[in-house]
Amino acid sequence: MNTISKKERGVLLILMVGVFLGFLNQTLMNTALPQVMADFKISTALGQWMTNGYMLVNGIMVPLTAFLIQRLKTRTLYLSALLVFAIGTLASGFAPTYFTLILGRMVQAAGAGIFGPLMNVVVMNIFAANRRGEAMEIIGLALNFAPTIGPTLSGFIVSNHSWRWLFWGIAPFIFLDLILAFFLLKNIGTQKFLRFNFLGVLLSSVGLGSLLYGFSNAGDGQWTNPNVWGFLVVGLLVTTLFVYQQTHAKNPLLNFNVFKYHNFTIATIINVVLMCALYGGALMLPLYMQTVRGESALISGLVLLPGALITAILSPTSGKWYDQFGARRLAPIGLGIVVLGTIILANLQLNSPLWLPALGQLIRQLGLVMVTMPIQTEAFNSLPINMVPDGSAVYTTIRQVAASFGTAALITAYGLTSASVKAGHTQVSADLNGIHVAFWIATGLVILALLLTSLLRNRQDFVDDRHVHGEAE
Repeated sequence: MNTISKKERGVLLILMVGVFLGFLNQTLMNTALPQVMADFKISTALGQWMTNGYMLVNGIMVPLTAFLIQRLKTRTLYLSALLVFAIGTLASGFAPTYFTLILGRMVQAAGAGIFGPLMNVVVMNIFAANRRGEAMEIIGLALNFAPTIGPTLSGFIVSNHSWRWLFWGIAPFIFLDLILAFFLLKNIGTQKFLRFNFLGVLLSSVGLGSLLYGFSNAGDGQWTNPNVWGFLVVGLLVTTLFVYQQTHAKNPLLNFNVFKYHNFTIATIINVVLMCALYGGALMLPLYMQTVRGESALISGLVLLPGALITAILSPTSGKWYDQFGARRLAPIGLGIVVLGTIILANLQLNSPLWLPALGQLIRQLGLVMVTMPIQTEAFNSLPINMVPDGSAVYTTIRQVAASFGTAALITAYGLTSASVKAGHTQVSADLNGIHVAFWIATGLVILALLLTSLLRNRQDFVDDRHVHGEAE
């Protein structure tokens, strides 16, 4: 299949809008936190649930999407998810209390959690294997660009308007996409009448929910608090039980046989290490800009802007590079560039010129464009097409947990370092030391991901891998 039809291009465009808005909402509220805290008179710990609650529900929803994608038609599922997302957005924008705001954010996340995995499956169905890199970079544009532009966009809006405009502003785009999807979206793939695995949904929700909640509570470094280790222990035990139940169920919610495929397993491990480094590291730069240097949220957002723009410009190009060279050759180069950018950020000083953190972030984003979607595409390409919904859900779920863990771990490293050097130093100097340590840890993790790319097999090898398991493209 060398070209796609007009109908399929329309499907991709409609789905991309939803994916972009869903990922944008992950970081859109970060900069607005002080304004929301002042309006509702709440603490920072409670305020963090604007983001934590969103990520928690989003993570819980992902395993369920593997079932929903196969059980429901593309059009039905996407329209339902968009409608839920729209209701959550309006509820958040008009929220009279903080509880209503959090509830609205969670409803948003219930819809948005479906967008990414659904688009992955659609792309794998309508594109031939040798053109999926180019197609997946359409998703990459949303996956990488939207969270990066979020702080810049929200910094501009909350500097001039109420935080409520972060919801009111995107609501028209959601409804426009809903109208377009109603009239233009067509079904892709084959509907399967699967039985609902209630026990699997229950175990995955409790297990993943506990893990994500525990990691969220660990953001202040208090790992000995029962609200951290208690939920982590429960999460690990229940998630282990979930995996056991799924591997022995007649109608599993997730098919863990995806890990029989070598490149899927290796790509997933690389993704875990990379997400630990990147999501935790992503919080360090705003901390450096606002806590250490005392810059405004808008200036902090503008420092991130060049990296966001390079992501938008190069995403389609890197997809073509993947189709031509493959992840085994492309990912090491990209990760090497990420290492360079992270080292620049690890050496920032109090009086560093503003262009230096902007340059470090730009270099990091340049490398990420060459890594994140190529690695994901490699993982899905190594699977037979009937297992892609399971692969997409497994891959996305693990990425979510890794991102939460990485954020908690690097924030802990930052906090412990800052506290240990505070004696004899100013608070600003102590915080700067903590940021340095966090970025050096992130550098080490990216180097580990770089080394792991040597374990990826060539394309023909994982095509042969599918035939070993008796399954074809």
